[in-house]
Order: sequence, then C-alpha cells, then structure tokens
Amino acid sequence: MTEAQLVQRATGRLRTFNQAGILAAADVHVALRLGALGGETSEDVLFATALAVRAVRSGSVCLDLHRLRDVTVDEESDVDVDALPWPELGDVLAGLRASPLVVGGDRGPLRPLRLVDTDEGELLYLDRYFLQERTIRHVLDSRDLTHPPVDAEAVRALLGTLFHGESGEPTAAPDRQRIAAALAATQWTAVIAGGPGTGKTHTVARILAMFVRQLGPSIRIGLAAPTGKAAARLQESVTEQSDHLGLPGDLKAMTLHRLLGWQRGSKSRFRHNASNRLPYDVIVIDETSMVSLTMMSRLLEAVRADTRLILVGDPDQLTSVDAGAVLADLVARPVRRLNNPQLDALVADDLDAQDDPNEAALSAMERGRLASGVVRLSRGRRFGGAIAELAVAVRDGRSDEVMALLEGDHEQLSFHAPTDLSALHEDILGTASSVTTAARAGDCARALAGLERHRLLCAHRQGPFGVQNWARQAMEWVGTASGVFLDPATWYAGQPLLVTANDHEARIYNGDTGVVVDVGDGSLMAAFQRGAEPLLVHPNVLSSVQTVYAMTIHRSQGSQYDTVSVMLPAQASSLLTRELLYTAITRARKHVRIIGTEDAVRAGVERQVLRASGLRRTIRP
Repeated sequence: MTEAQLVQRATGRLRTFNQAGILAAADVHVALRLGALGGETSEDVLFATALAVRAVRSGSVCLDLHRLRDVTVDEESDVDVDALPWPELGDVLAGLRASPLVVGGDRGPLRPLRLVDTDEGELLYLDRYFLQERTIRHVLDSRDLTHPPVDAEAVRALLGTLFHGESGEPTAAPDRQRIAAALAATQWTAVIAGGPGTGKTHTVARILAMFVRQLGPSIRIGLAAPTGKAAARLQESVTEQSDHLGLPGDLKAMTLHRLLGWQRGSKSRFRHNASNRLPYDVIVIDETSMVSLTMMSRLLEAVRADTRLILVGDPDQLTSVDAGAVLADLVARPVRRLNNPQLDALVADDLDAQDDPNEAALSAMERGRLASGVVRLSRGRRFGGAIAELAVAVRDGRSDEVMALLEGDHEQLSFHAPTDLSALHEDILGTASSVTTAARAGDCARALAGLERHRLLCAHRQGPFGVQNWARQAMEWVGTASGVFLDPATWYAGQPLLVTANDHEARIYNGDTGVVVDVGDGSLMAAFQRGAEPLLVHPNVLSSVQTVYAMTIHRSQGSQYDTVSVMLPAQASSLLTRELLYTAITRARKHVRIIGTEDAVRAGVERQVLRASGLRRTIRP
C-alpha cells in the first residue's frame, strides 16, 4: 500500500488536519503505521504522534504538548487554525501515559514514543531523538564533573601575553575574550558564543596558542565546522594568525562529517564513535549554530573524556536545517552552579572590575552562565552604530525600536517599499560592473573583492520574493545595462558563482562564492578566495555550481558584504522570523537595506523560531 493510499484510510482528526494542511501525508503515514504495529487505536494518541513527526520535520526535537496549537500554515492558506477540532490537553496526556507506544505493550519491545516530564510541562519525543538528546545531556554533564589539571600561574602569564592591547599591556577588564580562554583552560567543555565581529576566531586562535605553549607543540588539534565553506574560513582565520602566535603550520580544518569519518553505506555511519574515539587533545567546532541534534550527539559520543572541546558560534543566527538548535539550547540551559575555583582565581579581575568603557561589567546572568561553561562575547568589532543597534533590537524582539531605526536618518540603514527598487538596481549594476571590469582584466583579487560590495538576500527560493525570481531580474538588469545577453549556461568573464556541493579534491565547498575571470587569450577560469592567493579552477570542473545574483539568507551565513539588500516576503510567510532578519542584517559591514512593508518587518521581529527541546529544561525523574 502506498503512502497516499494509507493516508486515504485516515479518519477523524488525522484526516481533518491533513486536509487543512497542518499534517503532511508523511506525518499521518508514520502515525498510522506505528499505531498498527503497536496496537494503538486512540485518536488522541495517533494525533499527538503525527504532530510529533511534524515537529521534527519543522526543526524541533520534540513536541511541546502545551503548545499543540502553535502551528503555522502556508501564507496563501485560508484555514482558521483555532476553528479546527483540537483535543483537550488532559485527554492527550492521559492517552499517552497509558499508550503501548509510550509504555510498551504485548506486541514486543516496540516503544517508539517517549513522554518526558519537565518543570515547564510535558514533551513528546520520537525515540531516536530522545536518545540523541539524552546522549548530549549525559556526555556534557559527565564532562563537567571533573576539571583538567591547570598550572594557574602559567595560564595567568599566558593570558597576559596573548590578550593585550596595541601598547603591549594586558587588555582592560572585563575582557570576555580573556575570560573565554580561561574557561577553555579550566573546563573540559567551553561554549564561546557571540555575534559577527565579536572576535570568536581571534579568541580561538589564542586559546590554541595557549594550549600549544602550555602542553607542548605535539598536542593534537582538530578543527571542524558543519560545512566545507565554514571549515575553510576557520582554517584561513587560524592560519593568518599562526606565525604570529606560534601555532603549528599544518593545522587543517574539515567538515564534521570528515572529522568523524563518514562511511557511506556502513551500519555505524562514522568511523569515530563511542567505541573508537577521536584522537585529538583539543577540538574546536566553529559555526555550532548550524549543527543539528543528530550530528552533535554523534560528535559528543566520539570525543574522549580528556579532550578539551570548544564549541563556537552565534546562538541568535538561523539554526540547522535539520532538527535541533543545540547551540542556542546550551546557551539557554538552566544555570548549574558548578564549582570551578581555578576559573574564579584566573579571571577575578575581569569578574570584579569595569575598567574598559567599551565593555559592560558581567551581569549576574553572565556569571551564572560562566559557571555552566558558557561565555558570550559582546563587543562588536566588525560593525557598530545603527547596524549593531538594529541587530540587537531585532534579536530582542523590539519591533517599535526596529521601525524607529529603519525610518530614522541613519547612513547605515535604509527602508524601501517593494516598489522602490532604484537603489537596489544601482547597487546590483555597480557591483556587476566592478566585478566584470576586474574579471576581464584578469585581476582575480579585485574581482573577488568586488563580489563583496553588495549582495541581495531573500528568505525564499521560489515565488515573487524568492531567489529564483530576483536572480533572473538582476541578470536582466545587468544584461540590459551591458548590452549583452547573459546566458547562465555559458561561462563569461564577471559571472558570479555559487557552489552547491562539496568537492574536496578541488578544494571547493558547498556555499563558496567565486567569479569567472579571463586569465589571458580569452581563457576563462573560476576564482575562489583562499587566503592571500585566489584559488583558480577550470569552470568545467565545477559539477555543482550556479550563477548567483541573489541568494537565500540561509546560504549567506558565514559571509560578509559591504551592503546587504534584504527582500522581505509577505508578513504571513512562516520563514519570516526574528532569526532570519538578524542573520541577514549581520551580514552587512556598512549598510543594510530592507525592502518590504512595515507589516512584514514587524511580523518578522515578533515571530521567533521556537524549536522545542529538552536541553534547556530541567527534566523530572
């Protein structure tokens, strides 16, 4: 029986919610199959099961049973969600507590659902995600039970050497970067959170230098990130500082899949696991906000108990496309008052002083997070002024302040109606002209730098506000201005490129952007930024690449542009969220242009991605 045929057999609430567009065919299919296998016929239980499947499909780890009705529908739908036949919470809970799908039954060991009690209410998990979350919680808690041996005097001296101002004197207190290094020295697991330009990789490089000087140059260091693009950027950042800091010159960053040893077709999936641990003494994971629950559980079970683990990222950015928001959960976990006297002694001055006018004193909340292994860098060094104010206002959900900033007189910000495209048109043509001129002259560095002058970002891939539509429009504008028909299927000098799949042999990674350049005699090569010297490959080698005059905000993570134009969808779009706006805004160095309506802006600021998870809750026994 096909999935469609099985769904046709659905009755009652499952059928109603499927026809309303709340439940997909896959949600109904899984619920009915589990019910048939486990002998469960309760409509309330089957409905909750389908919603649990939907929750994972939507990015949550579990279903928050106290938020059953917090669902979204397609922006074009006219369904009244509140008018649907929702069950009573008490009936659902009673059914689940007695269900063979939760407590087991006489049909065998099948127990596909887990009902978990927390201080904030009950959560319903699919068994796989319950076990993965339990692994993460267990590993992190066990790593917090002990502390690595620390030579406090040596570490204090290293902190003074590595964190200093231009005059050579130690930086003024409180220096959160120095605190982060002390945290990494005194705990097996350290979480370093911070927005763009707060110095996360600057701090990581100095932490690595501290370990090299403290533990010797033979220590084994693993650098990784969720994507090839993020790994390449991490490696570039560390390499740029390696000579100055005395780091090994052979440090290589890789994707998490490569770090763990992905084995295609293998039952164990990864070569490194709980039975074959990773060999590193120090592991740094960058862009942790993009790491899913499944990948984090695989990583943690493969990390040795005596390995320093440093998780780095921005918890306010868009999260993994798969289930989970692990970094945000770890930052927001209930504060655990762990005893770490070594840390207290190393950063006493930073905890108690406020000598630097650019740094606010540590709040009681920050001190609590620090005791739990989390430090948040706050001083933005990449951009400031109105862009920083806008990003913070969006992050904190203050829609009135956001609108006041956008409608105010700020050189760094502009707000345009969807019909006012003159400034966007000018930036697209100006960027294309500078890139094309440099590319035709064979100046790879200047062509690549030109790509970062401006980028058009969209929430959607398709539709009137999507990437496909606006990339086509931008190409028409560029072609009309140059008097040349631009064919995306034919290579041409100045063509902006976006890589959509990893090619480790060619050192090209998913998310990389490059440009086609004329290297002489009409020969064309694709140039990609790789440190000081651009990487050149023949375009025909690029099996997965597309012309990019616009990209999704998701794709833009980890990139920076002088000016960013953000094309907002209609306010009803479920993709329009606080995290999406924050991510788009923080891609800009000098100017943010928002194109949309006030209703869309307010809807985005007020709609937060609420991925249900037990990691940030206190689980009852």
